Amino acid sequence: MNTSTPPPRSNWLRRFVRFLWGREPIVLFGLLIVLLGTWGFVAIADEVLEGDTQSFDRWAVRSLRQADDPALPIGPLWLAEVGRDLTALGGISVLLLAILAAAGFLAIHRAYRMLAVLLVSTLGGMTASLLMKQFFDRPRPDIVPHLSHVYTNSFPSGHSMMSAVVYLTLAALVAPVLRHFWVRFYVITVAVVLTVLVGVSRVYMGVHYPTDVLAGWAAGLVWALICWLVARAIPHSQAKKQPLP
Repeated sequence: MNTSTPPPRSNWLRRFVRFLWGREPIVLFGLLIVLLGTWGFVAIADEVLEGDTQSFDRWAVRSLRQADDPALPIGPLWLAEVGRDLTALGGISVLLLAILAAAGFLAIHRAYRMLAVLLVSTLGGMTASLLMKQFFDRPRPDIVPHLSHVYTNSFPSGHSMMSAVVYLTLAALVAPVLRHFWVRFYVITVAVVLTVLVGVSRVYMGVHYPTDVLAGWAAGLVWALICWLVARAIPHSQAKKQPLP
């Protein structure tokens, strides 16, 4: 006769539900976006690996060039210069300058824990972007001449991902030390607009397919939101002592 006591029933699901129930609605919304963004990236990557997006990608890149000369982008001459300026906002040198500027801001404000989150999240995001490029190893578009120099693989778009990682993370870390709601809203909106413009410029420059950019946005958004959730869990009482206008 077996007299051994059966193992206790796992209550991990109950604990998880209690954890979520006690969170703020904005945190639950952030977790939902993380799940959706992760699903979106995986779905896009799967379609790209199977080659199902190739015809659309090639059509989209070619449609942004003159019909009689693929070396010339559509639109007036000054638009090409605007595209180069916008794409530079996602370059490594500009992003590093933005990180250093924000790090100085947080250091002056004595938000040292947020400063640590900033450095770990942005530098970690850059590393993740390079590793994913090596893993997927997708060639760059070859149907139009490139209007920007490139040195790495195509998927996901490093400029798009890193713009989301850096600008959205900076906005998420700086916003809590700002006093007024509309100032915080403005900072986050600017970060989103910059991220979108950089991604669109990469397709316009002919160095990325649209699916590269979409995957970069998804990965960058997920990374930035995870860092934001971590930042919310870190006490920043020092920053609250001297709220900024």
